[in-house]
Amino acid sequence: MLLRPAELAAIRAGDVDLAFRRWERPRLRVGTRMRTAVGLVEITSVDRVPVSSLTAAEARRAGAVSLAALRRGLDRVHPDRPVYRIGLRYADVDPRHALREAVPDAAEIDTIAAWLDRLDRASPTGPWTRETLLLIDELPATRAPDLAQRMGRDTAAFKQNVRKLKERGLTESLDIGYRLSARGGAVLDHEGHPRPSVDRPGPEPGTPLPHLGAGATRTLTAHGLLRLEQVARLTESEVRALHGVGPYALDRLRAAMDAAGLSFRVV
Repeated sequence: MLLRPAELAAIRAGDVDLAFRRWERPRLRVGTRMRTAVGLVEITSVDRVPVSSLTAAEARRAGAVSLAALRRGLDRVHPDRPVYRIGLRYADVDPRHALREAVPDAAEIDTIAAWLDRLDRASPTGPWTRETLLLIDELPATRAPDLAQRMGRDTAAFKQNVRKLKERGLTESLDIGYRLSARGGAVLDHEGHPRPSVDRPGPEPGTPLPHLGAGATRTLTAHGLLRLEQVARLTESEVRALHGVGPYALDRLRAAMDAAGLSFRVV
């Protein structure tokens, strides 16, 4: 279920705990925890409800300005489908964020290496784990189709493989492409793999940027801005002046920074 940055910020703050969607059938189960830009959001209820039963109080709990606005929004897309009321709550931070910055000791690296070996042995197309990690390390913030082509794989299969590495905290998704985490770098270094980026500074800890669009992401990446904490060192005017950072990207940055308890520097 797609949730806008402003909705996510409100869920984290506890101001929003409902959402309404038109679905042919329920798409989420109670207890599901969705990974979002602000952390884990848990589904607390999923109920089919008639539009006529919606109330102004529920509209406010869903972040709508009014009951009429909520109903208009529901009627814009697939008005013939039933309406579902979804209960939401902020559950916790995404555990992968802390995991990827935690450098494992030798014993844990051996466990990770054994898991990578099992993935390689199970692959019908041959070993891929270390090659993928090294490629991401060599070409961070590079489009997945370009990386997949370099490895001679189709994009869908490549992304699926990277998701497996991400679950173990070895990689980090960017708005464009990926980057190797401190955890992934420690595994490669322990195994003695030659790394073209071994002298490159490690990722600065902090909150990753939200999805901003390709142009804004390229601009911020080129200026070394990969964390919200880094953006917070600049004024809003300084960020707005960067070529490629438009109103949409600024809105996403404001919402993400607000959710993280950050703000632009004030002169």
